Amino acid sequence: MAPSSSSTKKAARLAQKGKGKKVRFQGGTLFPLIVAIVMVLGLGTIVYARQSMPAADSSPPTENDHWHAAYGFLLCDGDYQQLAGNLEETNAAGQLISDRFLRTGIHSHDDGVMHWHPYTSRAVGKNAKLGVFLETYGVELDNDSLRFPDDQLGGEEYIEGETKCGTEDAELQVVVWDSYTDTDDGTTYIANFDNIPIRNDGMVFAIAFVPRDTDVQMPPWAADLPALGAADSNQVRPEDLTSTTVPGASVPDGTVPDGTVTDGTVTGDTTATGDTSTGDTTATTTATAATTTVAAVTATSTP
Repeated sequence: MAPSSSSTKKAARLAQKGKGKKVRFQGGTLFPLIVAIVMVLGLGTIVYARQSMPAADSSPPTENDHWHAAYGFLLCDGDYQQLAGNLEETNAAGQLISDRFLRTGIHSHDDGVMHWHPYTSRAVGKNAKLGVFLETYGVELDNDSLRFPDDQLGGEEYIEGETKCGTEDAELQVVVWDSYTDTDDGTTYIANFDNIPIRNDGMVFAIAFVPRDTDVQMPPWAADLPALGAADSNQVRPEDLTSTTVPGASVPDGTVPDGTVTDGTVTGDTTATGDTSTGDTTATTTATAATTTVAAVTATSTP
């Protein structure tokens, strides 16, 4: 059946009304304004975040600092003891005797002193911790045990709950003084020992395995710390060793003068000068087109 003329006229009128009309965005300009504000705030947040990012750790100790800290091991009721060996010592050919020194440059001189003269990032700023020093001598210290390597203090181990001091149970603790001149009781740590920070020059560390309530005092040589530190005037640096055979040692960071370090190998055509441990004599060795292979070395705190 054909549509009536009235229906046709209604459809025509509706079509005519729709002509020329435009769809308007509901809300006017408010939504675009909100989008623009969000974009500006987002960009500002990104810029702020970039500018406020922390820089590389440049806090002390740096590679230019020469700090010294007294340390000692108090084991049961005996006298304070020290680790043996001058890691900086060289032989007559100017070669390092120790295979651990090059990793950080941290060492001792058979004097009960941590000589903190870092030359790699492993021992500067927030990386300067008691564990760095202990690692260079192969000493293992965790929350409930203290173990010495065979070449230190007879390779003994002290374990809470197993090792006794006479007939008494004993516990591990590390007592720290910020200065060798302090007269207080220091700060006592009972866990997380490896992460105890080296905060400043002149600190004192007493690593003790003693019966509970033992009064732990500074090692007796702590009072001589200025004189002991002053005796260490000739720091061996990596550039002193570019053509020197270093048995079992590691040069982990980058390049040293006159020699390139690649995968633990130092290659160079240089003359190296190495100071003896006393600093009184100098031994010189020359390497011609030589390749010296060095192997890698391996080495929290709430008061």
